[in-house]
Amino acid sequence: MVHLSSACSVEERAVLMDIRSSLRRAHSLVSPDLWGHDDDECCSWKTVTCNNTTQQVTHLDLSLVYASDVGDRWYLNLSVFSAFHELQSLDLSLNFPCSLSFEGLIGLPRLRYLDLSLTSLGGGSLEFIGACVSLEVLALNNNNITGGFQDAAFNNLRNLRQLSMSMNRLHGNLPASLFALPHLKILDLSENIFDGHIPLSSSSRPISLEVLDLSDNHLTGIIPITAFKNIRNLNMGSNLFSGSLPVSILELPHLKFLDLSYNHFEGGFPIKFSLEQVPLEALHLDGNNMSGPLPTEQAFENLRNLRQLYLSSNQFSGNIPTLAFQNLQNLRELSLSSNQFIGNIPSLLFSLPHIELLDLSSNFFSGPIPINQSSNLSLSLKSLRLSQNKLSGRFSFIWLGDLIKLEEIDLSGNANLVVHVNIPGWTPPFQLKQLLLSGCDLDKSIIAEPHFLDTQRHLEVLDLSNNNLSVSMPNWLFTKEATLQELYLGNNSLTGSLDPIWHTQSFLQVINLHMNQVTGQLPVNISLMFPRLLILDVSSNNFFGHIPTSLCGINFMTSLDLSNNNFSGEVPACVFTNYPMLVSLKV
Repeated sequence: MVHLSSACSVEERAVLMDIRSSLRRAHSLVSPDLWGHDDDECCSWKTVTCNNTTQQVTHLDLSLVYASDVGDRWYLNLSVFSAFHELQSLDLSLNFPCSLSFEGLIGLPRLRYLDLSLTSLGGGSLEFIGACVSLEVLALNNNNITGGFQDAAFNNLRNLRQLSMSMNRLHGNLPASLFALPHLKILDLSENIFDGHIPLSSSSRPISLEVLDLSDNHLTGIIPITAFKNIRNLNMGSNLFSGSLPVSILELPHLKFLDLSYNHFEGGFPIKFSLEQVPLEALHLDGNNMSGPLPTEQAFENLRNLRQLYLSSNQFSGNIPTLAFQNLQNLRELSLSSNQFIGNIPSLLFSLPHIELLDLSSNFFSGPIPINQSSNLSLSLKSLRLSQNKLSGRFSFIWLGDLIKLEEIDLSGNANLVVHVNIPGWTPPFQLKQLLLSGCDLDKSIIAEPHFLDTQRHLEVLDLSNNNLSVSMPNWLFTKEATLQELYLGNNSLTGSLDPIWHTQSFLQVINLHMNQVTGQLPVNISLMFPRLLILDVSSNNFFGHIPTSLCGINFMTSLDLSNNNFSGEVPACVFTNYPMLVSLKV
């Protein structure tokens, strides 16, 4: 669309000026430049699009024009829009919590696009929508709409192609009338409280839907697979579906994305021995009760297009079938965490050419990590999660020296894994965001001679807890402005003191130093040092002296643990009054 510098009608201009004035009365005119100047032609305003020929307004983008935090409540009767006889698109989204009166929409027979998301519709009637018979796209997300689905409001919308009503409080059965709309391609009813069955049977004719999101409801029953022949994207995660997963669901001819996570499905992985490729690219089965071994290589031959495979938080067991994953050369994300897999980790997984996320944490894998100086690792790897297994042997970070995209390493909870981080003369080519090495047999020089950590300028989470590190408190971590958000050094043998610094660590939210031998006083300027702390745990150390009142200047604290130290004097009264979000306090 082109924003023309031409005259819209006198009537339309007057309405736009009234809307602008109503925002001014609410003391909440966001971005005045969107509305032009008094002497500008309204077709040139950023909020307005006009017809090239008639100069009448066809599109109004009034999203996020009202800021509730700076002004009074905005009142707008939508009858004002009846002046726009050619209006096809109206966006009023993200104006929460305004007060809108909707009867005026009845006079908009050409309206094809309407977005009222996050406009505080509440529990009122939606019958006004039924008068907008030309609607093709309707968004009513995040409006706290309650009660059962109001079928009558939607039965006349025979041209509707897209309907989004996520993040409301709709309950009861899903409306069968919606699934019968002849042109509906996209339906999003996620994050509501719908229960019961999907109102389609296994013998139903294929419906027109291509994208269906029913996630985060309370739905049960069977999935009517034959009715979903046209589906490309199907999300039914976080419901109450149960039983065995039918293999035919993986054979839907157009299906590319399937999310059935966090239901109660049982049985094994749906096996189909076929060479005929299916288009499926993303498969999410995590958080169910599925069990047994993964299928052999033949069962994966028709899934060669897979890019995402999430099987975490199930009860799958046995060894990983190496040859099966050899067929998945397009895989980007693989999560097998929180299962019961055993045996050695296949080296093939690290060399899949496009793999970015490899999560094998919380299983019973044993033996060494199959990486050494001659390994052919995928250069795409960003996240490596191998925590909470039974891995052993030696692992050197220098073996990751070609992984320039690496952002996360988690080897925590492998007590027999000897980890070497500081390598003389070696500077890693990657910049980690998360380094989690809790409970490993960790090279003690990681803090005493922090060559490696000094190279990591983008680190957000550092966990070196449970490693018996016998060195001085690493105050050097706080000596410069950093990106660090979470620091876990608990259950070591750290000595020395927590020294004051005279600049702000503005990103740091978590400091956990519990069960060490750190001594001295807490810095008197601790609120200046760490103004955004959410969690501070210095319990079971040797701190002494008074608890500084400056602690009370950390306004966002949710958990504070100062217990089992040698503090003296009274606890500052403000500790009990200055933390509105405090959940846990131990002194």
